[in-house]
Amino acid sequence: MSDFYIGLMSGTSLDGADGVLVDFSGAAPRVVASATEPFQAGFRQELLALNSPGANELHRAALAGNQVAAVYARVVQSLLDAAASKGIGKAQVRAVGAHGQTVRHQPGSAANPVEQAYTLQLNNPARLAELTGLDVVADFRSRDVAAGGQGAPLVPAFHQGVFGRPDAPMVVLNLGGIANLSILPAGGQRPVLGFDCGPGNALMDAWCQQHTGQAFDAGGAWAAGGQLLPALLARLMAEPYLQLPPPKSTGRDLFSLGWLKHQLAPFATERPQNIQCTLAEFTAAACIADIERHARDCAALIVCGGGAFNSHLMQRLQVGLPWLEVSSSDRHGLPPLQVEAAAFAWLARQTVLRRPGNLPSVTGAAGLRVLGAIYPA
Repeated sequence: MSDFYIGLMSGTSLDGADGVLVDFSGAAPRVVASATEPFQAGFRQELLALNSPGANELHRAALAGNQVAAVYARVVQSLLDAAASKGIGKAQVRAVGAHGQTVRHQPGSAANPVEQAYTLQLNNPARLAELTGLDVVADFRSRDVAAGGQGAPLVPAFHQGVFGRPDAPMVVLNLGGIANLSILPAGGQRPVLGFDCGPGNALMDAWCQQHTGQAFDAGGAWAAGGQLLPALLARLMAEPYLQLPPPKSTGRDLFSLGWLKHQLAPFATERPQNIQCTLAEFTAAACIADIERHARDCAALIVCGGGAFNSHLMQRLQVGLPWLEVSSSDRHGLPPLQVEAAAFAWLARQTVLRRPGNLPSVTGAAGLRVLGAIYPA
């Protein structure tokens, strides 16, 4: 019996929307088709602007949500076209899981009581259902936040199913705009642990865009040609968030260009390339510190997200974690840019089947919850 779901993800890197069509009918999820559509430069700048308060914000956010839905719909159509060439009809797709574009993430914490906690992803799932003619599942994070959780990360349960091993603990690092870890015990011997561990690509991409005009540092080549600034690295690593115990989550609300500008104030005369080198080391060092703290016994580090293509960053991770094998998720059956989208296909399936999608051991929620809301076709 067919069991197809589409997953759509546009992450904090703001580079575009990724989609996958996943078959869950077998022993392991199987990606049948994948598609991606980049965000236009003007739209990306608008999404960046909406990460902080601005004029006419509600109207602009609503229009951006409509545009996110339109991009998602085109990705869905690409997936359906690819599926049709393989004999899979639209009627066989049970639902679309659409994450939306995060522009605010303010979960509960010691400094932020749960009554003031929220997370906001721009989307218009009703419009997406109208455009695609498919059931749409969206708003995955808010129920976990309402239950006292962080609302993030939501992918560790999927990581456990795809990358977990019965004989050895594993750790998965998603290097999107924000970096998050999933610590997977061997054979379910302990609860899965997961949390956001640092800035991922967000600061590197922003600095690269500002100084080279390129959206990202391809392969980390620009960073690799710079010199590390130890005093700046120490200043970046002193960020209090990095010392907090899990459960914890973060986003561009913290790791923004404004935050970076403040950190760089004493280094105004340094070469931009040396700053980039140090930002890459900061991303790696924050991940390494948490792996040393929480996953010292793991056998391998599996890296997914756009950062898996940054060969300089991958090399810095391997140097800092000599006892681990550091490799791309591609070597473990799922290409790096498909992992998160596949996770949201899985989360959509969990919602449709009325099964929990969160892990309280990861998010800190009061218990297991069915996540998301369904918008019928």
